Amino acid sequence: MNKKLKGNLMLLLTALIWGSSFVAQRAGMDYIEPFTFNGIRSLIGGLVLIPVIFLLTRTSLGNGGAEAENQPLPSDKKAERKTLIIGGISCGIVLFIASSLQQIGVVYTTAGKAGFITALYVIIVPIIGIFVGKKIRPVVWLCVVLSIVGLYLLCMKDGFSLGKGDLLVLLCAVAFALHIMVIDHFSPKTDGVKLSCIQFLVCGLISLVPMFAVETPVLSQILDCYVPILYAGVLSCGVAYTLQVVAQKDTNPTIAAMLLSLESVFAVITGVIILHEQVSARELIGCVMMFAAIIIAQLFPSQDEHEKQQSQDSKEPENSKTQQP
Repeated sequence: MNKKLKGNLMLLLTALIWGSSFVAQRAGMDYIEPFTFNGIRSLIGGLVLIPVIFLLTRTSLGNGGAEAENQPLPSDKKAERKTLIIGGISCGIVLFIASSLQQIGVVYTTAGKAGFITALYVIIVPIIGIFVGKKIRPVVWLCVVLSIVGLYLLCMKDGFSLGKGDLLVLLCAVAFALHIMVIDHFSPKTDGVKLSCIQFLVCGLISLVPMFAVETPVLSQILDCYVPILYAGVLSCGVAYTLQVVAQKDTNPTIAAMLLSLESVFAVITGVIILHEQVSARELIGCVMMFAAIIIAQLFPSQDEHEKQQSQDSKEPENSKTQQP
């Protein structure tokens, strides 16, 4: 399995986890307030990654003897550590802004509108990409339009008007688009798991400030909410966001945005399975259009991506031969 396909499958799994965690997020709001929920789940997401990092480090040290000549120089380690810290803090700040705007905005708007507006990061990512020198193929724009129309059919049911909550969620979509671009910048340069761990700890610590300043966290209510918090913290944060960070090393950010937007599709599917919700023909058409957009984008890779993949495929057999005793 090549790196691009593996990365796309990881992003697809990320979207599945995010979509299924929507029920947990909604349930959590019945017990505690937005900053409290985001703060605790983000800290849990960061903490569960610490033992993972420890195990990966031990495994790496265990193989250190055979790869001693490939170890980075002290100066390179220092530069990588600096990049890791800057990237983790940057991702954490943007994630805090995005998740907070979303959690607060949902209070003032419908879930359908929130789902549609949040997923507008699908179109915002390539627009931002233009300003940072990313080339967007025409077929990708076609897929973006298909995704947006699909999301509209999937989520919008009572017309469209921009109220207070809609505006907050729109700003959230911009923030999530920036989050994707920030990850796209830092993830190829450093360890993805460590980057994800730092971003969650930063997001959680920042959330504690408004949590104590404007909310009234009650320990008994937090304990009553342990199932939604653990689900959102361990799976949605610790697992899904880490998969996103690692996968985006080998995935175009616009394609990544479209794959992640399938969160809305999986939210509908899990709603049918878990909550026994009914799906209309309109919503099914929306799901089909979004899946079609993903398939079309993958069937027509850019010339650069095609040549890069051919180069990687040609090198893999050579590398495997040189590693044999």
